[in-house]
Amino acid sequence: MFQNQDPSHSSYGEQPQEQIHARTTAVLERPASATAAGQQQYTSQTPVYTPQAPTYQQGAVQAPGYPYTVPQPPMPPRKKSRRLRTGMIFVLTLVLLIVFGIGLFAGWVFANDGGGTGTIAAATSGSATNATTLQTQQEAAIAKIEPSVVQLDVTTAQGGQLGSGVIINSNGDIITNNHVVSGGQSIQAVLNDGKTETAQVVGTDPGNDLAVVHIQPFAHMAVATIGDSSKLTVGQEVLAVGNPLGITETATNGIISALNRSVTEPTHVTIKNAIQTDAPINPGNSGGALVNLQGELIGIPTLTAVDSELNTPASGVGFAIPSNQVKTAVAQILQQAG
Repeated sequence: MFQNQDPSHSSYGEQPQEQIHARTTAVLERPASATAAGQQQYTSQTPVYTPQAPTYQQGAVQAPGYPYTVPQPPMPPRKKSRRLRTGMIFVLTLVLLIVFGIGLFAGWVFANDGGGTGTIAAATSGSATNATTLQTQQEAAIAKIEPSVVQLDVTTAQGGQLGSGVIINSNGDIITNNHVVSGGQSIQAVLNDGKTETAQVVGTDPGNDLAVVHIQPFAHMAVATIGDSSKLTVGQEVLAVGNPLGITETATNGIISALNRSVTEPTHVTIKNAIQTDAPINPGNSGGALVNLQGELIGIPTLTAVDSELNTPASGVGFAIPSNQVKTAVAQILQQAG
């Protein structure tokens, strides 16, 4: 650092003292209008600064000596949060209402159903009762019809053949299929108690494949009750009782699968209005009894459908002659024989 020895000389060249004084005076005597216009005011060659205390305003910060503001960070939006909170409250309220409603319903069921087990117990009991009732009806029907069903052992010129028959009156008349006794040289009727009676052909109705044979009546002979086949319905429970394959007094159960079938036998006889049933019908059942749950004779089992591809009997597809046709045929046969 250096100092001027002669105040009349500048380090940058010679300048008259008067000129320097004049410039200094010009600076010091600036009009007040310049100061009002916002320019810095000087009282001497050395500027004088007046310190100012920092001021703070809401939303802005003013630093000392720096006339600018620092913006505050924006506040996060609250509308979405409020909507989410409202939605959660709504969902919670709905859940509580559902739980409360279920509780009320469960309490009502409990109060009106003795603890909630009455309905289940009643349903189970009802199913068991229905099953027991059906079994009881089947047993009663079989017990009623079996004593009137006989086995027919027929001897022909070609050998022997087997079938069944049903006692239909106290005179000892038995209804059976014509194809069972056709060509028979002798016929033996095996009764329910195992006794054997000789039977003779009374008459036949080949067009309906029916025949009547007669045995000598005996004491306490059971007679079948003939029902009304016009009242049968599809789905109705039925039982077939006969002597399939020579196994005497065999009962099978099923339903009426269809009504008013027209079926043709191997002998080219066509049976009209036949009853179709899924109750098993096997060789030896022909001429036996198809009964309802009241033990009434509603049809005479006659044949089983044959699977043409395998040439074997079709399981569950059997046919019976309806009882109303049987009554008509029997009346005509007995009248002609009388």
